[in-house]
Amino acid sequence: MRRIAFLLERAREPIYRVRAFRTAAETVDSIGLAELVDRVEAGTLTELPGIGKVTATVITEALAGEVPVYLRRLEATGGRPVAEGGAEIRAALRGDLHTHSDWSDGGSPIPEMVRAAAELGHEYVALTDHSPRLTVANGLSAQRLREQLDVVAELNEKGTGIRILTGIEVDINEDGSLDQTGELLGRLDVVVASVHSKLRMKSDEMTERMVTAIANPHVDVLGHCTGRLITGNRGTRPESTFDAEIVFAACERFGVAVEINSRPERLDPPKRLLRLAVEAGCSFALDTDAHAPGQLDWQPYGCERAAACGVPVERIVNTWAVDDLLAWTGRAS
Repeated sequence: MRRIAFLLERAREPIYRVRAFRTAAETVDSIGLAELVDRVEAGTLTELPGIGKVTATVITEALAGEVPVYLRRLEATGGRPVAEGGAEIRAALRGDLHTHSDWSDGGSPIPEMVRAAAELGHEYVALTDHSPRLTVANGLSAQRLREQLDVVAELNEKGTGIRILTGIEVDINEDGSLDQTGELLGRLDVVVASVHSKLRMKSDEMTERMVTAIANPHVDVLGHCTGRLITGNRGTRPESTFDAEIVFAACERFGVAVEINSRPERLDPPKRLLRLAVEAGCSFALDTDAHAPGQLDWQPYGCERAAACGVPVERIVNTWAVDDLLAWTGRAS
């Protein structure tokens, strides 16, 4: 059931379909195998909360030792070919540095996101929920972020088969300051800094705003730099305007990676700017900005764009081993 939900998310199917299978999976987890078998034989699966006709059919087929028809159909149609150069980059990736959980505006708990990342073969995944200013996304206050750090530490101690990196997607305020305390930012493994407000600022003001943030020693990654939306249920949004040469020169000077955001509605930066960042000598973080487990498999979109724009694999920081990555962010123990 979780595999079906994952494939539905990857295919950008409506959230109500995804939720139906995740809810059904939670119900199955809460009861024993014996009761499931009894209910299948009695035809009473749909009396359980969260189990409908479709999910009951999936459970029945699975208990019979079959691959459910629903899953077979998704597996057969859900794959996406990756261009040759993009496949090489995807194979080199070791993790994802921009993901969200249900602590902010993601749809799944941290363990669900971590499990999906591990199943994709990642060695590490950074949890980067929003900062407090973004109230529409349930951004984390300083106290909530401290609580999340304890949760991540406990999960890492128990062992999940993957390293969970602490992080944040911190808002860049209008004056270029960051929307979280320096003390807390200094404790995090990865800090992604993004503009989410007043995206139509004048070019010179936006340039100063971004460069001020880039120069902050806590910042590791400049997230979705133009803020554009090119498709999706939120509609479209034009790029913010700024002096890209100055911004990318600052990224190169201060060692901040330019994010290659793989979300289909973003695909940010545009290819012309991605090529400019390559020419400027920037490093890159090829991320999904995932808000659900299935979205963690969106990296191929970014890989294809990186290959098309000549991004050197060795300059993509999440192709590095975790110790090298944390040495670069300055958080190595």
